[in-house]
Amino acid sequence: MSEGIENKVVLITGGGTGLGAETARLLASKGAIVAVAARRKDKLDEVVAQIKEAGGQASAYPLDVTDKVQFKAVVDAVISEYGKLDVLVNNAGLMPIRPMAEVNTDEWDAMIDINIKGVLYGIAATLPGFLSQSDGHIINISSVAGIKVFSPGGTVYSGTKFAVRAISEGLRHEVGDKVRVSSIEPGAVDSDLKFNTTGTAQSTVLDFYKSAIPASAVARAIAFAIEQPKEVDINEIVLRPTSQEF
Repeated sequence: MSEGIENKVVLITGGGTGLGAETARLLASKGAIVAVAARRKDKLDEVVAQIKEAGGQASAYPLDVTDKVQFKAVVDAVISEYGKLDVLVNNAGLMPIRPMAEVNTDEWDAMIDINIKGVLYGIAATLPGFLSQSDGHIINISSVAGIKVFSPGGTVYSGTKFAVRAISEGLRHEVGDKVRVSSIEPGAVDSDLKFNTTGTAQSTVLDFYKSAIPASAVARAIAFAIEQPKEVDINEIVLRPTSQEF
């Protein structure tokens, strides 16, 4: 058990697979009460079953993060079930890599809707309550692509992750005396994210991800941010494979 994590109620978007699922399992093993949310209910149920089998507490909530009404309803449901919410992990994300010259505006729209609006809708759904209780923690998953533009191919994705990092920093400036805000910036992580690329860059992406670090490494970084005392805020954590230049 971890003193800074035990009994905290944590909502994780994109919690059915990859990084979100790994974070849910780790936090539950440290005594957190975990609410996993994503579009695929079957995947969420698998994670919840694994956590409960290991003796932890968890529940599943279907959620499309691009639907702000549904996001607020999920937050309300979590609070209704557990009596509180302590941490939001805005983890849901999309990463189709494609040169801009191919002009796939559907992919651009999807990345903006999930990677940026999804984060904002999570903040909108949780921030008033966190401010009211003068306590809470918002953790946004950005990327090293939010520090350095990865191009060709990752330009729009980088744009969305730069936005997440800027939103995180600005939010911390505005509410940091009451609500902790952390931005996690991983490099290549072994998850389903690499399969979002279906165009001409697919083989390049899959080859790049051969050196990816396990999702458990990022889960530990998230746990580190959460377990700090209330008076300690972790602004940013950058982590990557040792073989990845940046």
